[in-house]
Amino acid sequence: MRYASIARILGVLLMLFSTTHLPPLLIDLYYGENTWRPFALSFIVTLLTGFTLWSPFSDQRQELRIRDGYLVTALFWIVLGSFGALPFALSDAPHMGVADAFFEAFSGLSTTGATVLTGLDALPHAILYYRQQLQWLGGMGIVVLAVAVMPMLGIGGMQLYRAEMPGPLKEHKLSPRIADTAKTLWFLYCGLTLACALAYWAAGMSLFDAIGHSFSTIAIGGFSTHDASIGYFDSPLIELICMFFLVVSGINFSLHFIAWRQRKLGHYLKDPECRAYLGILLALFLITTTTLMLHQHYDSPVQSIRYAAFMVISVATTTGFGLADFSSWPTFLPYLLLYSTFIGACAGSTGGGMKVMRVLLVYRQGMREFLRLLHPNGVFLVKLGRRTVPDRVVESVWAFFSIYLVTFVSLMLVLLALGVDQLTAFSTLASCLNNLGPALGEASVHYGSLPASAKLVLSLAMVLGRLEVFSLLILLTPAFWRS
Repeated sequence: MRYASIARILGVLLMLFSTTHLPPLLIDLYYGENTWRPFALSFIVTLLTGFTLWSPFSDQRQELRIRDGYLVTALFWIVLGSFGALPFALSDAPHMGVADAFFEAFSGLSTTGATVLTGLDALPHAILYYRQQLQWLGGMGIVVLAVAVMPMLGIGGMQLYRAEMPGPLKEHKLSPRIADTAKTLWFLYCGLTLACALAYWAAGMSLFDAIGHSFSTIAIGGFSTHDASIGYFDSPLIELICMFFLVVSGINFSLHFIAWRQRKLGHYLKDPECRAYLGILLALFLITTTTLMLHQHYDSPVQSIRYAAFMVISVATTTGFGLADFSSWPTFLPYLLLYSTFIGACAGSTGGGMKVMRVLLVYRQGMREFLRLLHPNGVFLVKLGRRTVPDRVVESVWAFFSIYLVTFVSLMLVLLALGVDQLTAFSTLASCLNNLGPALGEASVHYGSLPASAKLVLSLAMVLGRLEVFSLLILLTPAFWRS
């Protein structure tokens, strides 16, 4: 293991991350709320820690190996999440304990959107902006930044890129050079964020709210600057803008790259994963709307359509913006939407869950097994569109699926042992592991009432979900540490 290079990389990342404490500081100075000290202190501590890690190994130029890339990926999220918690822990408004500060920071960076905070409308603008910024960076910005910076340091970044990028087809790249790929993703990500912010602003949001909500929308995060979330604005136009950009952000960014390069949109519907993703959203919308109408949950069919469309897209894409309390919806709807987060968005997007591509491959592998039972001597292939999927990829998807379920069951048993009731344990774990945010039971409003130990377990679940389980759990295997 090349620890010197790893320490140098983490040092550089921490020094870069320290600069993210400056925008909230400037915002506080603009609004004159006198809450800049936690950000100033966090900036100094993070910068000095990063410099201390980087300085002794500044001349290291060793190439990272596969296992180094996985270790950097895991440390990347854990270390930055820990230092990201500093402003919350040091702030007087809101006053947060250590567990709450870690929970809020990891929720932001992992784009989960679960929160322990209430009274958001009364919080300082600096804290509100910082929460939104964490989600934007966590959505894709931090990872792409790391991938772009590493080649500049003389270190190949492909291992980290492959360890982080979601989806089973990790070898796929948008361009031959990883730095070019990073720049392309940055361009797309920033472009979508700018377009979303301008649309929100034109629809009636204040500039502060428009920027903040564009961050969490494109990141599929779900943090808001108001307790009522998107419902605060009570604007169908804002809701339509939000739904559009959520659907777009849940699509594989490589498809956006192709659309930008070729100036064509037809390839979206030619992609089997994108078609399945849109089909799942449509099916969930029809089921939810019909159920709400049959039970007359709202006064008019128009309201049922409005709330069903928004909440289906918000929950199924693992965003977690609120417009209605779906936990109070009739019959099976709360569980249907919660289960949909296990599927999540497309591979290569900012969404969470197991990803539509993996679910498609599991389904088609299951169909292949049925055919093999009927025709034992037949040869059947698993395909996505016109592409034949190698058996190695199918096997890795099944392994991921198994590990994902084992992880879920194990962490749920831990939460039950910590005194969390069954409904709350199941829903909060499903929400955090799938990077959703909203939950049922005691956490239907916020997570503040949960035990501190449960919040730390759920913070781990957020990181596991963001790293897609394997990238973190592989560090626990003895084979990983063998030279």
